Amino acid sequence: MMKISKMASLAVFFCTCSIIAAGLVNAERVFKVGDGFGWQKPGQNSSAVYTQWAKTNRFQVGDSLSFEYKNDSVVEVEKWGYFHCDASKPIVAFNNGHGVFRLDRPGPFFFISGTLNHCKGGQRLQIEVMGLHHHSPLIANPTSCAASTVPATKFRSVCLHDTWLIVSASDRHTDCFAMVFTIT
Repeated sequence: MMKISKMASLAVFFCTCSIIAAGLVNAERVFKVGDGFGWQKPGQNSSAVYTQWAKTNRFQVGDSLSFEYKNDSVVEVEKWGYFHCDASKPIVAFNNGHGVFRLDRPGPFFFISGTLNHCKGGQRLQIEVMGLHHHSPLIANPTSCAASTVPATKFRSVCLHDTWLIVSASDRHTDCFAMVFTIT
């Protein structure tokens, strides 16, 4: 028979708080492309500024990209248009100084400047939007406190005396699953 101790109740409380906080963290976000640099033609020594910017951010479905620029444009294109700086077949284009693109699906997105020389000079952006992750529940049947981890790699278990706490978190630490039980 399972009996929940005070320590187990506390663990459940903290996991519940983590779930609530994860929901707040997982809200849709707006990313300003290039941060303080904005959307402009990079200098000769900084042609990879947008590649580096994309590597430092994780994009999820529902997020948005905000492009801010002067005397320029931003064009969403297919992969071929990105690599050839060809804006002749735009998916969406803005030339009013501010463009916001909603990331509505997982997968790659490609953006270029509508000015050919700017694009060839490095004013282009390729990002990868992550899909939603669903975790299947774990059914565990521990027989002793000797084990330190559960076979599924995203799950960790902790044993304190006769009480087990098994917690799972997603790659982004936004999902939480916990099982607490006592072996009697």
